[in-house]
Amino acid sequence: MEPRPIELLAPARDAAIAIEAIKHGADAVYMGGPSHGARSAATNSVDDIARVADYAHRFNVRVYVTLNTLIYEDELRQVEAVVGQLYDAGVDALIVQDMALLEMDIPPIQLHASTQCDIRSAEKARFLQDVGFSQLVLPRELSLEEIRQIRTVTDVPLEAFVHGALCVSYSGQCYVSQHCFGRSANRGECAQFCRLKFDMVDSDGRMIEQGRHLLSLKDMNRGEDLERLLDAGVTSLKIEGRLKDVAYVKNVTAWYRSRLDEIFKRRPEYRRASSGQVSLAFTPCLEKSFNRGFTRYFLDGRTPDIFSFHTPKSLGEEVGTVKEVRGKCIVVSGAKP
Repeated sequence: MEPRPIELLAPARDAAIAIEAIKHGADAVYMGGPSHGARSAATNSVDDIARVADYAHRFNVRVYVTLNTLIYEDELRQVEAVVGQLYDAGVDALIVQDMALLEMDIPPIQLHASTQCDIRSAEKARFLQDVGFSQLVLPRELSLEEIRQIRTVTDVPLEAFVHGALCVSYSGQCYVSQHCFGRSANRGECAQFCRLKFDMVDSDGRMIEQGRHLLSLKDMNRGEDLERLLDAGVTSLKIEGRLKDVAYVKNVTAWYRSRLDEIFKRRPEYRRASSGQVSLAFTPCLEKSFNRGFTRYFLDGRTPDIFSFHTPKSLGEEVGTVKEVRGKCIVVSGAKP
């Protein structure tokens, strides 16, 4: 049996970050196009995407473009034209939400079903495969057993998130930003309502919690579960973060590259999807990049350790334990050198 190619999929806000992701071990990168991406602040010109594709294909790295917002009827022709331009630029696949793409007059480019498609069941996964999607991006909320069930009824590659920010709602099913601020997450304009402060008041009007980030979740980190995900049938391991800076992408991509390469040495049935070698000038450390604390989320069922109530900002790297507080001074014991 031929070894199964495993893809480490890294995010890119722009062309420069995409190229750095490739240099640091990505087998594929995903980035926004000129329009209709679920991160409206991370758009890229067709020329920049063509430059990334030209560089990526030297190493058999694939380039995916996000076209994963809802598409209004008066935008259909515009989207058709953009798809044609992206195909000519060398893009390998589009990550999409709107089923209109299946009916458009577009070149033979692969379509991946975005996590916005809300693929929570084996039946939904099989349906999307049968209508023509060549890769399925699974929701973050699935357990390992649910992923296994989807694998039993599908043949196309399965993509799963392994690292990055979490949304308190199901992707593609959150409408609170639109309701409260007139900014639709399904049009790439999420206002991050879940990162705001809230009060919790009971039915008698008593204040239970005041001014805390009650809907803010920790960041996902499944670095210790990669082998289990591969054995469950996942073939594409996705890092979240199309708005993250280059330092974040380099560090996190390099960390997962190193971890996967260790697995491949022990497990010959799996292999790297791209070619080339990675040379690092630093030691990757996930705690040094932006994070709100880490959680494995629902991989083994629902657990209570998923919230970041105190702050939606980065916690940074742990340096030790607070031993004593003296006025404006803090005494820390066990600090790292």
